[in-house]
Amino acid sequence: MENLIYAIVLLPLLGFLINGLFGKNLPKAVAGGVATLVVFVSFCIAVSIFLNFDAESQPVIVRAFEWFRVNGIQVNFSFQIDQLSLMMVMIITGIGSLIHLYSIGYMSHDKGFHRFFAYLNLFIFSMLLLVMGSNYLILFIGWEGVGLCSYLLIGFWYKNQEYGAAARKAFIMNRIGDLGMIIGILMIAYQTNAVDFLSVAQNSSKFELDSPIIIFITISLFIGAVGKSAQVPLFTWLPDAMAGPTPVSALIHAATMVTAGIYLVVRSNFLFSLAPSTMDGILLVGLLTALVAAFIGLRQNDIKKVLAYSTVSQLGFMFVALGVGAYNTAMFHLMTHAFFKALLFLGSGSVIHAMSGEQDMRKMGGLKKFIPTTHFTFLIGTLAISGFPFLSGMISKDEILTNVYGKNPILWVVLFIVATLTAIYMFRAYYLTFHGEFRGTEEQGSHVHESPKTMTIPLIILAVLSVIGGFINLPHFIGHGNYAKLAEWLKSIYVYDVELPEVAFGTEMILLSLTVLMFFTVWFMTKRIYVDKKKIALPEEKYTGWERLSNRKLFLDELNNAIVVRFIEGLGVGGNMFDKGVLKRFVDFIGTGAEDSGRAAKKLQNGNVENYVLIMSLAIGIILIVNFILQ
Repeated sequence: MENLIYAIVLLPLLGFLINGLFGKNLPKAVAGGVATLVVFVSFCIAVSIFLNFDAESQPVIVRAFEWFRVNGIQVNFSFQIDQLSLMMVMIITGIGSLIHLYSIGYMSHDKGFHRFFAYLNLFIFSMLLLVMGSNYLILFIGWEGVGLCSYLLIGFWYKNQEYGAAARKAFIMNRIGDLGMIIGILMIAYQTNAVDFLSVAQNSSKFELDSPIIIFITISLFIGAVGKSAQVPLFTWLPDAMAGPTPVSALIHAATMVTAGIYLVVRSNFLFSLAPSTMDGILLVGLLTALVAAFIGLRQNDIKKVLAYSTVSQLGFMFVALGVGAYNTAMFHLMTHAFFKALLFLGSGSVIHAMSGEQDMRKMGGLKKFIPTTHFTFLIGTLAISGFPFLSGMISKDEILTNVYGKNPILWVVLFIVATLTAIYMFRAYYLTFHGEFRGTEEQGSHVHESPKTMTIPLIILAVLSVIGGFINLPHFIGHGNYAKLAEWLKSIYVYDVELPEVAFGTEMILLSLTVLMFFTVWFMTKRIYVDKKKIALPEEKYTGWERLSNRKLFLDELNNAIVVRFIEGLGVGGNMFDKGVLKRFVDFIGTGAEDSGRAAKKLQNGNVENYVLIMSLAIGIILIVNFILQ
């Protein structure tokens, strides 16, 4: 097994090296095929290990070498395979291989084809390091690696200054969160004298429940999660990440980077379970993020921006689940979200491909007859995220809603409103894109065509997963919990039991009925508005009131520029003035003084021996006089 575990990590790295060093000289089919194959083989290896693992299996630690020792802490470069890491590895490599296959068709005409696949492989390698590392330091290497790769991929078309700015924004905002994470890791090492997960878990019993130190550590780690998983206030980078090619959006939003924060909290459950105050904070941040992002998504007209804010909102759902202690539910929604969000992003990419690069839904319409496979699979994704009964998104989201109701019915109301907004903006996007009359140009209309098989096959596979994915963790009232396979699989990774408030069966049925009623009501109303009444989105300058707030993203970017960016720019200007006005003058004064004293001394060096003897005599005389006086 040890060699297989190494292979999972190293194969994507090998793909990166092949494409990075030799890809320019390889045919595109070979470069894309190699990049896809190495990720797919990693997935197959992960599945083979999964088949030999069970819910009771103990973690497998594979030590590559001793990294370093400091103050009695031994840090090994090693990997940990357990139920949680295996689940994440299969999601990353499984969805990742489909995205790689899709990219062969999507990027076929791009001059940076080999560079793109090199970055994708490096992204997968970094994410695998993050989820397979046996300690917080290896996790952090992967954490920084996906940050670097997101910068490279978001700014892939770097000649466009706007795209370059989006890449820098993502990189900088993530560094803010990373500072908190570094502090948290250092505090863990200081308090537990360890950084590997198993040792920290064993030593976590030394912390008192909700003590200041455990609250400080968990808040620090959560700040890192806020940056990486795009929660309030560090979420505005994620919608701007749409600057990169669409497969990048699918990879970041569905299978890799943004899930890292969820993984961090679940992996550190032995710390967060001891900090109920932090958990309450996570719940509120997740709730606020879900609501804000869903509201903004209502009046976005760029199809990728709608999905981007949807991702932020769905991540908020996951953090809400974490906040109530429902770790299994958070991981369940992470998995189903990976299925339908990858499907939706790749579907949007197929639409953009058909529309010759157009992303504005106001210039689409009527596409279902031109791209039927894309239309059908996009509809499946829309139904899944919106809550169609028995599809994966409905099952996992309803589980979150039920757990939140048990915590506080008022919070359930807020989250139910968010679920309603989700269905509204997703059906709006679907109908504006695929129904009505075609609103593009004649040239676009003449080129609209279905995507190649390399793009549609991943869509079909993801559509199937979006339909059946929820059955891996059916609600407890079906079969008395016997079909909650995911919860059973993950139970051994939790150190402390977290009791979730029970919701009576009758109440749960009422909540479920309300969710189903909401879904069909929204579906009927949006169809009536955008199909029967043929309403189309207004030009942005005509939005007023709440629509203007939604379309302009609550003016959060403007607020950020006015407060944070200008403050930092002010610090830069002030620092420059201090540098030139004070430090430079001080340094110049010292330099000028040294230069002047050198010129004065130079006059004494005239080559006249008599003068030298005179000066030496005077110096000796002064020394003798001073010595006589001091005696």
